[in-house]
Order: sequence, then C-alpha cells, then structure tokens
Amino acid sequence: MHPAVREAYEAKRLSGAALGARLDGVESIVTGLLTGQARAVMRAIGPRDARRPLAVYLGILVEPYAFLRDPAVRVVSGFFGPLERMARAAELPIEFLPADFQGFEKLTLALRPRAVAAPVTPPDDEGYCAFGLNSGSMFRPFLEAARDPERLAIAEVNPRLPRIAGLPELGNHRVHVSEIDVIVEDDAPLVTVPYAQPVEEQRAIARWVAELIEDGATLQFGIGGIPNAVAELLCAEAKGDFGIHSEMLVDGIMRLHEAGKVANRKGVHDGLSIGTFAGGSEALYRWLDRNPIVRLLPVSEVNSPPLLACMRRFTSINAALAIDLHGQVVADVIADRQYSGVGGHETFTMGAREAPGGKSIICLRSTATVAGKRLSTIVAGFPAGSIVTTPRHQVQYIVTEHGIAELEDRSDRQRADALIAIAHPDFRADLRRAWREL
Repeated sequence: MHPAVREAYEAKRLSGAALGARLDGVESIVTGLLTGQARAVMRAIGPRDARRPLAVYLGILVEPYAFLRDPAVRVVSGFFGPLERMARAAELPIEFLPADFQGFEKLTLALRPRAVAAPVTPPDDEGYCAFGLNSGSMFRPFLEAARDPERLAIAEVNPRLPRIAGLPELGNHRVHVSEIDVIVEDDAPLVTVPYAQPVEEQRAIARWVAELIEDGATLQFGIGGIPNAVAELLCAEAKGDFGIHSEMLVDGIMRLHEAGKVANRKGVHDGLSIGTFAGGSEALYRWLDRNPIVRLLPVSEVNSPPLLACMRRFTSINAALAIDLHGQVVADVIADRQYSGVGGHETFTMGAREAPGGKSIICLRSTATVAGKRLSTIVAGFPAGSIVTTPRHQVQYIVTEHGIAELEDRSDRQRADALIAIAHPDFRADLRRAWREL
C-alpha cells in the first residue's frame, strides 16, 4: 500500500469496540443484503438505551445479530431469508419492506440514514476500495453518505473480497479511501451460498425451460436447483452465443462461461457479463476476482426495465410459490408468511416481455408439502393472507415438471386450461371443478 494511502487508511481505522461507541449516537443505519452485508459493523451494534432507538435496514440476514432481540432496535428487511423467517417464527418484531430491488435504493437515497455500511476490498495503490461482491442498492447511498459531512460512510475492509470492476460512467464500483469516514477490518470467510443439487422434478422443469431458450438469448436467472439444472443443460447442449445480464451472478453463470457458451452480443453492455451482486461458491468468487469480462453495476442500472427491453432475446427465469388460474403469481408471501421478497421478480418479467424476441419464464414445482400434506401449487384461489408479487397481465410462460403453459394473449378460459394441463395430475379434476364454479 502506498505510504500516503496507508496514512489516510490508518487515520480512519477503528476497532470494533470503538466503532460500537461511535454507533451509539446513530439513529439509523443501512447495509446491503447477503454478500453485501457489513457483518462486523452489525456485530458492533451494542445494547441500546430506549431513549436512543436505532433503525437497521438490510436484507437476507446472514447472522443472528444480537440486536435482533433488543427492543430499542427496529429491524427492517427488504428481502427475507431463513433467519428473518426464524425471527418471525420466534415472534421477534422484524419488519418487511414491500419494495422491489430498485425501490430499496430509492428509499435509502430518500431516507438519508445517518450511517451506511458496506464491505469493500483493501485500497489499491491509488487508494481505491472496490465494493466486492455487491453494488446493488448500497453503492450510490454509500457515496452520498461519504460526501455528506453530517453522515457516516463505514467501510468494512475484508482482504478476502474479490476486486470486481464497474463502469466509469457509473462510479466504477469503487470508492476512494479519502471519501470514507470510518474503516473497520474483518478477515472472516466470505458468505457463500451452497450449490443446490437439482432434484428430479427440478431437472424435469429445466428440460422444459431449455426448450424455450434460443441461441443468442440474453439470460437472467437466480439461485437454486432449477437455475442450476438449466445452466447444466445449456452447458451440455449445442446452443450458445448467450449474453449475461442478471441481478445475481451465480455459479451457473461461471459454468456457462467455462463451457464457452457466452458471447455477450446483447446490444447493451456488449462483451461484458453484468450483475448487481454475486453469491455462490468460493470458486465463483475466485473466478470473479479481476475478471475483465464481468462488471457489477448499481441496481438502478441492472434492473432498469427500459434497458432490459433493449437487449437481444432477453430471457428471464424466475421462481414462484404458487399461481392461480388467472395467472397471478405469488412469489414472496403466501398464507400470511413472508417467505422472501419482491426483488426483481416483476421487473425482469416485464423487461423480458418487452425485449425483442424476449421471453419471461416463471418456474415452480406442481406440488408442495405443507404440514405433512401435499398441495397443488396451481390453485383456484390463494390461501388467505397471500399477496400477489407479479400481476397476471405480465405473465408469459409458466413451467412445471409437467410442461409449459403460455399465457400471453390468452383469454381467461384459455389460461385456466393451459395451467390445469401442467398441474399435477392428482389435482387436475379438482381444478377443473373449481374453475367451473369460478
């Protein structure tokens, strides 16, 4: 590290205990989701005096932080993961923010929290720290806080983080050490997301999905057994010339690159694989480090519907919890249970439909087991307390292990017939009766 950079760095470095004392006077703090979560900063939040309450905004908790049980701390998550669901089950007062991914950035910019915390790499010789695995909704709010003398930009420096470039016109996914207010160090292993081995039903869904994907498609898909199975199939098939523009960069995207399937002739950001955050294995993180063909950009760029609509054959592959016979999709709240979040579900569904030659594909298994009982995920009506994530007029293709239902430009009766045809055979007769009653 250059001596001048080292001097600036050391002047801003605090221990965990000193950071905790500094945060005692802060009334609001925001950090990122999953791999963008500043864990050491979150651990430094100590018990609060009820007269000085604190609001913490984040998404997909990666640790059961002590403040979750502090009545003086208000916790708001923009995307639920296993720990948020466990907290709700334990009747801890964790709140959900019903905003999509871009909306979380807009809210954070408008909210102007007193502190913004993000994991970053150590500074390079010029003094720039990269934002590691996550640009997302935190990059722009962090820079705004760094330039505001009344607010704190807290950088959590972890030498294990990969250095991933951005684009010059969008801030280059980095911040100069001179702009940072506080530095805390953490060399803990990075948060990884285990590779979900697809089960047979998921492989069957993936085979139908692969039929819909064309040569030259620009791909967006997330994490889980179905996207993994789709990526495995595409690696083995003759199709190729794919582009990558995905909210999340995952192991399947790395595998497509390694199989020589990615050309990135998309019409937008050509030659580059684009994401807003990454989550996967340590092998993925090593592949991402200083990779010249990968860029992480702010979520407002990656999830921009007008931009998505310009990309060649943009093909979006997303998951759902349930779908009704009208084509309404529930992907985050079912039967009063907040399961995940809005994220980019509707955004990518809409963008793929508008893109030239684009396709929006929503996948789900035809059944789910709840409290030991097998239920159809294609339903005449959702359970009480369910909330629609993506409306019926945005939905194009629905895929289960039993086939493909194309809903766009179909009447209500045609939609119901198509969905019943891909429901589990054990439930089809009941669904037909229910539709007649409707």
